Amino acid sequence: MKLLHYTYRKLSLLLFLLMAAWGVLFYYAIIDEVMDETDDTLENYSEILINNALMDPSVLETEGSLMSFYKFRPISEKEAEDFDDEYYDSTVYIESEDEYEPVRVFKTVFRMPDGQFYELEMMISILERDDMVEAILWYLGALFLLFLICTSIGTRLILQSVFRPLQRLLNWLQQIQPGRELPALDNPTKIREFQQLGEAAVDMGNRSYKAYEEQKQFIENASHELQTPLAIVRGKVELLAENESMTEEQLKELDEIYATLGRAVRLNKSLLLLSRIENGQYTETEDVSVDEVLDELLPDLMDIYEGKKIHLERAKGEEPFVIRCNHALAQIMVSNLVKNSLLHNREGGELHIVTTASSLIIKNSGEHPLDGEKLFRRFYRGIDGKKDSTGLGLAIARSIALSASLSLTYKWQEGMHLFLLVKEPQKKS
Repeated sequence: MKLLHYTYRKLSLLLFLLMAAWGVLFYYAIIDEVMDETDDTLENYSEILINNALMDPSVLETEGSLMSFYKFRPISEKEAEDFDDEYYDSTVYIESEDEYEPVRVFKTVFRMPDGQFYELEMMISILERDDMVEAILWYLGALFLLFLICTSIGTRLILQSVFRPLQRLLNWLQQIQPGRELPALDNPTKIREFQQLGEAAVDMGNRSYKAYEEQKQFIENASHELQTPLAIVRGKVELLAENESMTEEQLKELDEIYATLGRAVRLNKSLLLLSRIENGQYTETEDVSVDEVLDELLPDLMDIYEGKKIHLERAKGEEPFVIRCNHALAQIMVSNLVKNSLLHNREGGELHIVTTASSLIIKNSGEHPLDGEKLFRRFYRGIDGKKDSTGLGLAIARSIALSASLSLTYKWQEGMHLFLLVKEPQKKS
């Protein structure tokens, strides 16, 4: 989820909760105010009725209309002493409407000049009050919705403007490629934090580019400096081997030294290749058909390991397996996988190679499963590790696969080692 959308959702949720809380408080405040106003009306009207009754006792025999109904009831002195004024909501049956209507009731007690106590019960219809509250709620809801929409749109526009420098910085970071100078960062902003972030990103990018160049130069120099003495030593070993005075035992020792030097040369080249791959120095890519690469490599590789009498089964899909990769690296990756399956296969074993439009499957006979977590590490050798192996073939294949957005995995299936190379799914932004 984008930072803009995340922030917008959080602010919208907070705004909604605040507005909802304000709406509830406003509603109850309005209800309380209307109730107080109704009670004040009842109290004022009751005072008028009591004053009229004190001046004209005949009022005690009257009753009010529907909208302001009242009645008097004589009570004893004891009832009057225990009586407290009260307000409450009730309902009254209306014959003409054949239904009950809500009313607000007020009861109080007063004393006539002759000493008789009377209870005054007074009612006011609250239909108008309910209508008013309903109208207030409708207007309040409409106002709430309009305010929420306006503030949400305004908040989104403001956030887009605020985060625009961050988006420009992210776009600039995505343009950075290993081994290439940093592009110019054009990101004017008045926000101090974004200014500092941009300066830090440029500084880190420059340091990363400098470190990359230094590491690249060091690796190439180290590899070159190692290759020269190794080549000299191998040449001298060859000269010694041509010396007729050498005994058979000495020649055997020289042969082992020569083989060890050969492994050192291959190891040096493999480490240099692995470092270049991981540093992203192979930037030129193209569409490479894995099927065509296999067609080129398999005849030569099968000839090399002809003595093991390995049975090859090859199956192709309706469409070729095409990957986006540096062509030379694609050849190395496929070659390493096939070589590994041939080198660590048993005599008379099976080698199955299957290609589809989206995958490459290589299976070879084996005696026992391997550790899938350690298998692709540098210098890892299984139980049947060969002396001629550098232990870097699968590590190089995995690095090439990762650089080409491919997934290379291993598993043990039905007595065979299985290597699966597939395209990784595209990540959604």
